[in-house]
Amino acid sequence: MNNYPNSRIGILGAGGYAGRELVRLLAHHPHARIAWATSESEAGTALDDLVPGARGPALVRAEDAALDACDCVVSCLPHGESARWMERARAAGVRAIDLSADLRVPGADTPDWAREAVYGLPELHRERIAGAQLVANPGCYPTAAILALAPLLRRGLAAGPVIVNAASGVTGAGRSPKRELLFAEVAEGFSAYAVGNVHRHLAEMRSQAAGLAGGRAPELVFTPHLLPVRRGILETIYVPLKEPLLGEPIGMWMDDYASEPFVRVVSGRMPSLADAVGSNRVAIGVTAVKDVAAPMLIVVAAIDNLVKGAAGQAVQNLNLMFGWPETEALA
Repeated sequence: MNNYPNSRIGILGAGGYAGRELVRLLAHHPHARIAWATSESEAGTALDDLVPGARGPALVRAEDAALDACDCVVSCLPHGESARWMERARAAGVRAIDLSADLRVPGADTPDWAREAVYGLPELHRERIAGAQLVANPGCYPTAAILALAPLLRRGLAAGPVIVNAASGVTGAGRSPKRELLFAEVAEGFSAYAVGNVHRHLAEMRSQAAGLAGGRAPELVFTPHLLPVRRGILETIYVPLKEPLLGEPIGMWMDDYASEPFVRVVSGRMPSLADAVGSNRVAIGVTAVKDVAAPMLIVVAAIDNLVKGAAGQAVQNLNLMFGWPETEALA
């Protein structure tokens, strides 16, 4: 593990919701200093005007960012745009963390430089992240789903199909203006989207589930929904079991996550958004389903999509990569 007393961090896409959250978290980090931050639409804006209390130079355009003037580049750029900047950062010899989906699941045409990316879910890949030069930060929906399912997948207990119904606040869709995300469109409503198992996050859910289950993961059916709230994700996951369980099922989660600083296993009730919003925590609850022919569990997981689902997890990974306490600047 590397141990750096202080490091310079560059942020690509600081003007978006995840980027602003990252600036906010790093503003209170004792070892990380923001070397530069970019925004195409807000270049010239003081960092303190973007996030009160933040310290660092004014925002610049991405093309004006000196990649080699920092120790790590964190990209909060959109999917499809981020990978080329990660390639530039690696060519400059700089460590990098990518919050987009561009590097999470390698394909047949993935270049060699991108294949070095470590999937940045610390609860599963902590040791690899600590030695990584390039980290692919997980998606918000997969973070909650994978951690909720991991104890069952490890033990080979989950049959299929596993149904993942997830609901997210509107900040999960980004900060670019979109008519369907206007207040008048989403207030007092609740709707499903990407219906039919077509959401891009499914690829990483399947990949990580296969790794946990030794290549024999159950089928996943994932349906995201839009909640009329600013932030937070709540996932209700229906898991058919291969065999009945003896004892209380929550014990598996208690055992697996006993030493995890950012996993809270809730007993006696199901978690809500209030258990996670504003924190880097994933809150998980589980219960058996009564009056069904085959054994089944319901697992509920809650996270903040901008913290554990994005910027907070990036800081958690940053702490591991630079040898700082994993909980630094996080709650």
